[in-house]
Amino acid sequence: MVLVRETVTGDWQALRDIRLEALRDAPTAFGSTYEREAQDGEAHWRDRISRGGTFLAYLPDLSASEPAGLIGGYREDQVTVELVSMYVRPRARGRGVGEALVATVVNWAGNTNATSVHLWVTESNARARALYERCGFALTGEEQALPSDPSLGEVAMSRTLP
Repeated sequence: MVLVRETVTGDWQALRDIRLEALRDAPTAFGSTYEREAQDGEAHWRDRISRGGTFLAYLPDLSASEPAGLIGGYREDQVTVELVSMYVRPRARGRGVGEALVATVVNWAGNTNATSVHLWVTESNARARALYERCGFALTGEEQALPSDPSLGEVAMSRTLP
């Protein structure tokens, strides 16, 4: 069973640790870099949490204290939530963590009266694209360079909320 909860300021170290792991494990999947975020101190991570919309997933049979995954959402504008920072630790993949995290941000977006959830995914990340498609997202036709590595492209996906 996957448990997902919104972060609280006391989670700053767990958030930092999984985010830095994500940036090391999948550097071409994120708009930031390990080198950039490894320099951020406690105040940065607490501030990130205080803005809301950051969630950690847990698989109690693996660990009750170490998160299995991470995701974030923020208001892009009055009607759109941007899904960001999606990551599932390798040992937790294939166990429904990704679906649970995406569902959490979609539900959070609906509770903020958003009408859609938007995201960017590296065009070569077929596994992530398949996850988002399973969760009801579709390609929008938008494309851009990956901010952390402009030699790679990203495609946008979106899901309309009821």
